[in-house]
Amino acid sequence: MASSPPSSPQRPIFVNSTNVHRDISLDSPPPENHKPKRRLSSKARSQPPNKRVKLSLAKDHEEDLLASSSSEEEYSDSDSSFCSAARPKAIFRMLNANAASRPGTYSRQFRLPTRPVLETYVSSHKSDMFKCHSAHDGAFLTPPYACAYTNAAKRGGAPVLAVATEQGSVHVLDTRRRAEWECEPQRTVFQVHNNGVFDVQWSTTDALFATASGDKSVRVVDPTARKVLHILRGHTSTVKSVVWDPTNTNLLSTGGRDGGICLWDLRIGENHTTKQIEDGISLLDPVMTIKGAHGEDAPAKGRGRKPKASATAARSVTSLLYPENDPYGLVSSGSFDGILRYWDIRFPTQPSKGKARQSKQAQQPLRRSELDPTVLNGSRPRGITSLVSGSGPTAGLLFALGVDSRIHTYDLLSLEPLANGNTGTFAHPRLQINGFYARLAMSPDGRHLASGSAGPRGSAYLFDVSSAGRVASTADTRAVELRSQIGEVGGLDWAQGMLATCADDGTVRVWREDMETMRRCEAKEEGFRDWDFAWRTVEDDVDC
Repeated sequence: MASSPPSSPQRPIFVNSTNVHRDISLDSPPPENHKPKRRLSSKARSQPPNKRVKLSLAKDHEEDLLASSSSEEEYSDSDSSFCSAARPKAIFRMLNANAASRPGTYSRQFRLPTRPVLETYVSSHKSDMFKCHSAHDGAFLTPPYACAYTNAAKRGGAPVLAVATEQGSVHVLDTRRRAEWECEPQRTVFQVHNNGVFDVQWSTTDALFATASGDKSVRVVDPTARKVLHILRGHTSTVKSVVWDPTNTNLLSTGGRDGGICLWDLRIGENHTTKQIEDGISLLDPVMTIKGAHGEDAPAKGRGRKPKASATAARSVTSLLYPENDPYGLVSSGSFDGILRYWDIRFPTQPSKGKARQSKQAQQPLRRSELDPTVLNGSRPRGITSLVSGSGPTAGLLFALGVDSRIHTYDLLSLEPLANGNTGTFAHPRLQINGFYARLAMSPDGRHLASGSAGPRGSAYLFDVSSAGRVASTADTRAVELRSQIGEVGGLDWAQGMLATCADDGTVRVWREDMETMRRCEAKEEGFRDWDFAWRTVEDDVDC
């Protein structure tokens, strides 16, 4: 139940403060005792200082590596085992600095694996657990369907998390680290819908958040004023996905179970002279609608037999995203197959010849995938449940969680899946995707993926994708399993140094990157036992 506003001047729910981190210097000269693997030729010595030089790294050279790291160095593939013996957090900081200076070069450069960092995530049973209490008398807890950290939290600011539930409420939580004896900070609960909320997303400025619900509507909420500003109606079925335009806080797009994509402009409703009102809130109509976005079209390569008419009746739009540095593009995924579609929102219709056919011409994507990766391990296509874009070392890539229980990698420009020897697929033997509730989330640095999973095991799976797109033999594609909840883990999201997971048992758990606590848990010191903390499942070290 929503709490009543205080009488004193109201404080904002979150603070847009960003911690300032000192960058590691990449211009310092290498130490004198750091010798090259082989003597440089006279031609190489005559090159400018920025010429790339391959170096060989030994396990006993960890300190030399951190002191002499340069954004122009390229390391030998034969040294991929070095990171397992190095300090993961120090290596992680160095890789972040290198990624910032060389965006979008994932397919040409070798990157040290950062899987050891994922193995340090731990969660306290007392201070990192949040329960979503039911508003109904017949139940104690309500399952959380989706969650989203603020954009400030992803940059190192206050870790404010919005959690959407089955009962239509949104809980705004403060997930900062606290001592075990401290009480949970006061949360704010908004009763936004009277039906389940399947997606929640913060605007780029964190001033608003939008919710997608089973009541066929999208609502825009001002958490500071504690009220719903707009109700968006244009879908004829459940709204599955909502995404904000990264360049304009007034624009957002939604995808629904009706197979349609709606584009909204929050400024349009203010100018309507005959605008509709529902519960005292203005109703907005979409400024553009793409119907049947993933409907029947020409067969793509790799797809199975043409489906029956009953199978093509409902093809939901499951996920949407705006490509980086592309203000007019929109990429969508569907529930029927692994074919992605790119839409130019300025020209949603494809011109046709002849005026007689003009009115019957359906809206067509600007481009689409030609190969469906979900049929490579079966006889029929499988849908995509969630779609995320890469950044930093994975810039130019898209990652899609398929109903075939695999994560597939696509090239952003062509929308073609990466295969044929490249690290284009990530999986785990116990990763199960049975429906369209499990989500995928990308870490703020673009190096790690987190995937939900179905089944009673209550696990989330973390993958190091920093080498996605390279030859498979140079990358560690094994997953790290985090298991501590009960039932399906659906919604999840990253902030800087932490991950939140939502499960059917009505709980939200926060996992934190903490190497020291992890070591003490493995040593089973007093106060760091199984009944105090949860950490990675040891049995997950299997070849996938």
